[in-house]
Amino acid sequence: MQVKLHNPTFGEEEIAAVVEVMRSTMVTSGAKVRAFEQAFHPNAVMCNSGSSANLLAIAAATNPVMPDTLRPGDEVIVSALSWATTVWPLVQHGLVPVIVDIDPDTLNIDVNKVIDAAGKRTRAIMPVHVYGNPCELSPLTMIANDRDACLIEDCCEALGATYAGAPVGSFGSFGTFSFYFSHHMTTLEGGMVVTSSPIWADLIRCLRAHGWTREMDEPKVENAQYPEIDPRFLFVNSGYNLRATECQGAMGLIQLGKLAGFVEKRRHAAEMYNERFGRHRRWLRTQKETPGGKSSWFSYAIIVEPDAPFTAADLRKHFEAAGIETRAIICGNIAAQPAMKLYPHRVPFPLPHADHVMRAGFSIGCHQDVDSVAVAHVGDTLDDFMRARGYA
Repeated sequence: MQVKLHNPTFGEEEIAAVVEVMRSTMVTSGAKVRAFEQAFHPNAVMCNSGSSANLLAIAAATNPVMPDTLRPGDEVIVSALSWATTVWPLVQHGLVPVIVDIDPDTLNIDVNKVIDAAGKRTRAIMPVHVYGNPCELSPLTMIANDRDACLIEDCCEALGATYAGAPVGSFGSFGTFSFYFSHHMTTLEGGMVVTSSPIWADLIRCLRAHGWTREMDEPKVENAQYPEIDPRFLFVNSGYNLRATECQGAMGLIQLGKLAGFVEKRRHAAEMYNERFGRHRRWLRTQKETPGGKSSWFSYAIIVEPDAPFTAADLRKHFEAAGIETRAIICGNIAAQPAMKLYPHRVPFPLPHADHVMRAGFSIGCHQDVDSVAVAHVGDTLDDFMRARGYA
């Protein structure tokens, strides 16, 4: 049988909703998108991808229209185990990523390394909730507050996760989410920025669409200042075109109602995986849920121990031959990616744990369609691998 990295979460209900939007001919960002935003969070702005959500959050955090924003040369502490477009918006806005190591158990940013790396130029911390596992948000929030630094949560893999009973994305000034095809719920492509303030949300709406006032909730002041300019085409800031479509908004409204069920199925799959992989903990390590957190299990991470008598490539090959799809964990250690050589950044300490994950880690599917039969197939395939080599 096959155990895919992901199976689609959408079906006929979502298809019908998209067809209805298409037949209406009202397809650009409008009422459906706004309804989805309002259902998602009080201060939410939808965009065309999770990567764009990160870009908009950083564009807002550095925008000169707001007081005490980040400035070129300011440092932002980020996790070594992250995605490319966690880091690129920082570079694109003149900020300096400071890359620190991860906790080898949770795979999230190591709080102690954050403390050690923080300096006079530290103005923000951008943790990534790796594979849906919440970071230690209480200490991270305290560190940010003590240094008057901005906390920006990259939740693109963590929709539906909570920490201390509160959803991830609600602890920082900004939280970013992704609705890509393979994520917890989907609008095919799509993303969301949530903020702690309606003022920030209005700025992001302006930045999302060309820098004009047309989509802002409160454009009255700006419009009044320039009565001679058509308010439909009044540009008061820099901007992009990162809007979502009505088709995506319609899908999002339906998928959001199914999210809790999808997350519970992922959590159940992870529990079953934990039992099967736990039999081989001598050679294999898997991601541990953060104390106080509730993971939404974006995927299931497996790390081969340094002294194992086989490699991650050996095990991946065996899995793939049995129809079990595998992939690298995010993009590995971002500091080791060649593109980082092109841009200013700082690595204050060695990154042994992120290096090991990049070298010896991989993941398998942990989605809503991974049932007991699929887990049994993965577990039996793993047992066969170990027995054939005399490791069981």
